[in-house]
Amino acid sequence: MSEYKAVVISCAGRGKAHLKAYEMIDNARAVACCDIREDRRQALADELGIPGYADAAEMIRAEKPDIVHIATGPTARVELLGLVSELGVPLCTVEKPIAVNVPDWRALTEIEKLSKTKFAICHQFRWQPHLVACQNAVAGGALGEVRFLDISAGMNITGQGTHTLNYGMSVIGDPRVTRVFGNIFGWDTGDLTHPAPTASEAYLTFDNGVRGLWTSGPISPHYGDPKTDWQHVHVSAYADKGRVEWQEFGKWEIVSPDGERRGTCADDGGWAHNNLVAQAAFHEAMFAWLADDAAAPGTNLEQSLHECAVVFALYQSSLEHRPIEMAKFDPPDNLVERVML
Repeated sequence: MSEYKAVVISCAGRGKAHLKAYEMIDNARAVACCDIREDRRQALADELGIPGYADAAEMIRAEKPDIVHIATGPTARVELLGLVSELGVPLCTVEKPIAVNVPDWRALTEIEKLSKTKFAICHQFRWQPHLVACQNAVAGGALGEVRFLDISAGMNITGQGTHTLNYGMSVIGDPRVTRVFGNIFGWDTGDLTHPAPTASEAYLTFDNGVRGLWTSGPISPHYGDPKTDWQHVHVSAYADKGRVEWQEFGKWEIVSPDGERRGTCADDGGWAHNNLVAQAAFHEAMFAWLADDAAAPGTNLEQSLHECAVVFALYQSSLEHRPIEMAKFDPPDNLVERVML
């Protein structure tokens, strides 16, 4: 069995989580970390007993990793994905969202078409044990055909909305969105690295016939602590013979003709433990993909760029007050600026 070598760019919270997950993986290890801030890189390097670098290119050339984890904010993605591709790294994972403006989305689309690197977006909660149980319940067929998907998050569409879109699509077989009809209001200035409307709502049509409601921001229902805006990630799928529901910080439930199963997402070790389990399972799925032992995961870059285009279609729909057909949609480069006005 090959032992894979992993490095991370950005040593903040999510970057640390990527490397800590290797404590649960037998055939891979963290070998280095990189951050322009000396305090952050040195703290993680000392904790894990690995070298820390200030320059990403220097780290990649020196360590020759099999996988690079990019945990920076979205505005640095084009430069770093281009670097990883240029240096011939076999596999790279990237934090979400993949892009927040149309020019970056276009540039990443070109990288995806031309690069030999396998890129995937770190929607690690697709592998959270209770969400996996919901995915399996739907895929097993006992619930019949899925008719409706309800997905929501308390943070805005850039902060958590892309998460719920990917998680929801994982439950219904990763279809593509064909039509978007939605609206937005306000502009959230709370996090300048993740620009987005204060709230958004969209009615989605998928290519497998499922319809969906997708909400983000303060108009979304609360499923966790109402004092927070981040504890309300929610996915429900309604089928002919039953339903599944998963709340990232709340309960999970599977109702089928065979009976009912339910619990909370703090079960089986607690939320933080299950997050680390999901992160490790995400890494292992990426290594299976790298070894060509598995099909491209539903977090691959091409899929994520489609999801990003769905966000832009929602913006366009709100400006033009009409449904947007994804097959014909080519977002204008100044779309986000127009929405901000």
